[in-house]
Amino acid sequence: MNWDPWQREVLEALGHQVYARAPVPGDEVPDDALAHALLRAARRAIDDPGAAALLRSLPPLASLRADPRAKRALWPRLRALRGGTPR
Repeated sequence: MNWDPWQREVLEALGHQVYARAPVPGDEVPDDALAHALLRAARRAIDDPGAAALLRSLPPLASLRADPRAKRALWPRLRALRGGTPR
């Protein structure tokens, strides 16, 4: 479970030791410029807990690099993630 800073403070004040969760394999954002750009376009931080899941829900990075149609098809999804209006 992820604890927010206030919850951590309260648990520690009660004498509980709060551990950080170990990352799950595949739950890390790749150190890739395109992955970082996609997260920025979706208004997500690299350390956002859902960032890796978001990238897994998108087409593979290799296909986005190779296929312009895949890139164009991706933009409406990114706009929806940002909360923008579709065109």
